[in-house]
Amino acid sequence: MPHDQLMVTVLGSATPYATVDNPCSGYLVTHAGARIWVDAGSGTLAELQRHVRVDELDAIWISHLHADHSADLLTAYYALLFADIDVAAPIPLYGPPGTADRLAHFLTNGTDRSPVESAFAFHELHDGHRATIAATTLTSRAVDHGMPAFAVRIDTAEASLTYSGDTGPCAALTELAADTDTLLCEAESDEAPAVEPQVHHTPEDAADTARSARARRLVVTHVGRSMTPADAAERAADRLGRDVAYAAPRRAFTV
Repeated sequence: MPHDQLMVTVLGSATPYATVDNPCSGYLVTHAGARIWVDAGSGTLAELQRHVRVDELDAIWISHLHADHSADLLTAYYALLFADIDVAAPIPLYGPPGTADRLAHFLTNGTDRSPVESAFAFHELHDGHRATIAATTLTSRAVDHGMPAFAVRIDTAEASLTYSGDTGPCAALTELAADTDTLLCEAESDEAPAVEPQVHHTPEDAADTARSARARRLVVTHVGRSMTPADAAERAADRLGRDVAYAAPRRAFTV
């Protein structure tokens, strides 16, 4: 495929823990030589290495600090500082406020704080945060997940990808995804909760968000264990009135 196309490789999409054949949430986004690890759920570091070494990444972007989206940052830290990798500079890491201290707290085993800043160059996300990585622009919006959490839109000159992270339906995600080429949207919930707040999408919610945003394609991910991925995609497709794909592990698609 052309080198300059915006590509997504699914490293994993399971929730809330990995299965024998599907790690938790993680995606490798590539464009024109740039390589961005989007979410680092448990098991995704191993899959990442099928495509790129961790020290070859241009950036890491983390939606929120639940373990099924961030746990492999811990092992990536060991890879970068204490193994067979000679990292030239800390890897830029975009994550929610407090990411550095959370990692250091977990990794510190004595009186001296673990040197997490030697592995990662931390950039704290906020609503409307923007970053330029090579020929891509990342725009983050705060979304509704009952904790600091973000969605991201990745734009190139030719295409756009919007990833929901974990969130209930919310105006910020719909605005972020306006006219996006591909919406990669979670579908964790089998049904909407009887009591608010809603912190995940149902498949029908994902379809509604895609329609409201005028997204050209919907890919559901992070499907809850109470339904099969095929069922989730079919439910979303029935609501949306067109085909909906599922983010199957190791699937790669062009945006």
